[in-house]
Amino acid sequence: MGRLSRERQLLDSAVSYALTEAAVVTPQLLSSPTPCPGWDLEMLLNHVVDSIRVLHEAITIGGVSAGAEPDDAVRPRLDPVARLRRETARLLAAGAAPGSAEGTVYIGDRELTASAVTVAGAIEIAVHGWDISVTCGGARVIPSNLAAVLLPIAPLLITAETRSGLFADPVRLARPACPGDELVAFLGRQPRLLTPPEARNA
Repeated sequence: MGRLSRERQLLDSAVSYALTEAAVVTPQLLSSPTPCPGWDLEMLLNHVVDSIRVLHEAITIGGVSAGAEPDDAVRPRLDPVARLRRETARLLAAGAAPGSAEGTVYIGDRELTASAVTVAGAIEIAVHGWDISVTCGGARVIPSNLAAVLLPIAPLLITAETRSGLFADPVRLARPACPGDELVAFLGRQPRLLTPPEARNA
């Protein structure tokens, strides 16, 4: 596949994984603690929705506006999973548009390629899909075919300078792990190493 097609495929795969994990969320689980310190599941889901809105804006208009009011301020409030489904559908529709991964995106004083922003979005959505899975009692790692592609890209986008406030320090693994576990460890999570890496392919 071409470069742009691969980026859109990564985004689609990350969204599919996150939505699969979110499908088991119940109202009773919304107050459960997550791997993100200080956040319960409802806060995590709302954060993912906000991040997806920012990504949607970035790839559709080439920048992120400051102080934009969320549409949920004026619309009846949906449950967090329904909002996640709605926003990911909008994001994927925008990502499928011709030229969506081309050009430059301005976020504050940073200038990034739309390609880099799309892949960064795939990384964030995938790792928060893992957070949702763990919170709901699952142990399904990020699919290996997705994580193996994101793993070598992640250090290029998440450096020591940009990590602060976004992700905790990398977790050192005591033994070899599958790509999904390596990715969440790089992003500051302790993976659930329950089975050998060769037995954990998605």
